[in-house]
Amino acid sequence: MNIATTMMPSAGEAVRNVLMTPEPAAKVMAARHATREWRKGRLDAEFTVSMPVVPARPARPELLRPGQMPRRGKGTSVTKRIALIHALAHIEFVAIDLAYDMVGRFGADFPREFADDWLRVGAEEAMHFVLLDRRLREMGSFYGDLPAHDGLWDTAKETAYDASARLAIVPMVLEARGLDITLDTVERFRAQGDLLTAKVLNRIYHDEIQHVFFGTKWFEFCCERQKTDPHRHWKNLVKKHFRGGLKPPFNDSARHAAGLTQEYYLGIE
Repeated sequence: MNIATTMMPSAGEAVRNVLMTPEPAAKVMAARHATREWRKGRLDAEFTVSMPVVPARPARPELLRPGQMPRRGKGTSVTKRIALIHALAHIEFVAIDLAYDMVGRFGADFPREFADDWLRVGAEEAMHFVLLDRRLREMGSFYGDLPAHDGLWDTAKETAYDASARLAIVPMVLEARGLDITLDTVERFRAQGDLLTAKVLNRIYHDEIQHVFFGTKWFEFCCERQKTDPHRHWKNLVKKHFRGGLKPPFNDSARHAAGLTQEYYLGIE
């Protein structure tokens, strides 16, 4: 008698499913499911499935290039806050895909702990998105109600074939920039009496320190394996792949807590 063997789904398939799920609520569910199944040992540590060049996107928000984005300086205090929260929600929505693409695209090149870390990041980015979308709905709006920035995936496409470049730019530049500016944004919301949004952003800020730490940790793993000086290599990658330039002020204490010491970024402004 032939006994059929049920094959365990792979982690690569699970993360590709996240990337190919366009609608926000469904993407959040797929993200949570992938991370939960990995933690419970229900996914094979196999990363042979190809990742999409660009993830599936919902019909809304309308995606605009940076020069086409409306300025947030006009409108009432409430509409300005909604516009800023919407922009932050979009960043977190794209960050879900960035985390799972990190796992699916580069997981085979690293120890299992790499997937542990970035699947955790992906689930936390999904939670951040949910918290911000909830605030939008409480304020009479929702994610997709306003246009959003279409350039956030550009860096992912440019670094799709180099794990060290992806780590150098996404967590160690883009997310680290969040450490520099988020506390000021928290204070702006507090000053306007929006304590709920301030609380959400403060939660995101503390989670992002850990995310930047994971980026620094695995970037230094790459450099050790390649026998490359991490500070010099990082600066070279930033000059090559990040056209915006790094601009102070820097939150030195938060960056240090994330392992991103001044040897990395001082002198590259």
